[in-house]
Amino acid sequence: MEIKRIDQASRKRINAFIVQQWYTMQMVVHGKSIDMGDADGYYVCESGEIIGLITYQIAGKEMEILSLDSLREGRGIGTGLLDTVVANARENGIHRISLITTNDNLDALRFYQKRGFDMCRLYRNALDQVRKIKPEIPLTGINGIPLKHEIELEMIL
Repeated sequence: MEIKRIDQASRKRINAFIVQQWYTMQMVVHGKSIDMGDADGYYVCESGEIIGLITYQIAGKEMEILSLDSLREGRGIGTGLLDTVVANARENGIHRISLITTNDNLDALRFYQKRGFDMCRLYRNALDQVRKIKPEIPLTGINGIPLKHEIELEMIL
């Protein structure tokens, strides 16, 4: 598996993949809209197709993971991408990596906790505010779970 850094040459394909997975280039984090076309990250291809992507942003000595997608579960793609980002953070003196997921995303909660992330904050009813910026977010999430809260996870390096 070859993990590549997002660069100018790959940006158009990356943006198309983001829209395919998330239906938009807009992500709302901490009540602010983020253009995913500006996000740094890494990706994996197989037979010329993108099959995995991780994006992040850096502010000072902290990194925030914005998205992680793997189209081939159980093959180590998500873990490989996450390990690459953690190694990059360490090399660049980052002391904290964080991310936000929603209360319905039990797979993400399991994945990140197994890899050293801890839950550090619960933002109760945060999706009410997020829907004011991005009204297309549904009321019900994965497995019919009401989509209400944001959960922040962190890894201290």
